[in-house]
Amino acid sequence: MRIALFEPEIAGNVGAVLRLGACMGVAVDLIEPMGFAWDDRRVRRTAMDYIDHVDIVRHASWEDFHAAHAASRLTLFSSKAAQSPYGHVFDAEDILLFGKESAGVPPHVAECCKVRLRIPMRSDVRSLNLATSAALAVVEALRQTGQLPPL
Repeated sequence: MRIALFEPEIAGNVGAVLRLGACMGVAVDLIEPMGFAWDDRRVRRTAMDYIDHVDIVRHASWEDFHAAHAASRLTLFSSKAAQSPYGHVFDAEDILLFGKESAGVPPHVAECCKVRLRIPMRSDVRSLNLATSAALAVVEALRQTGQLPPL
């Protein structure tokens, strides 16, 4: 199981996802360009020392990421999807992909994803925070695949 962030724009969200990855034992792929400098101290401030406990892979572009994971099943989380993750069957090798905070992913990226899921929420709001969405998604995927860390 991996989390992939497509062109993330907010350092604090990336830091929170890195902390999530550390706590859940899930690697995090960062697909550039990012909307902030990687050495931005806000990433470390949010991730704290957890950043030292997560496998982080940076990819220079979508093409580089996609080439590195061509054999993997990409599962896109999008406010435009119609299927819930709670009715979907996850695989232990899935890559959970999340788009940039302001715009999600472009159509050519969405087309590469075998699965597209939307976290259920009230219809009068647009979307959850990126890190919150990633947490809900990864915990459900790990639960289903028997990979949740022990209590």
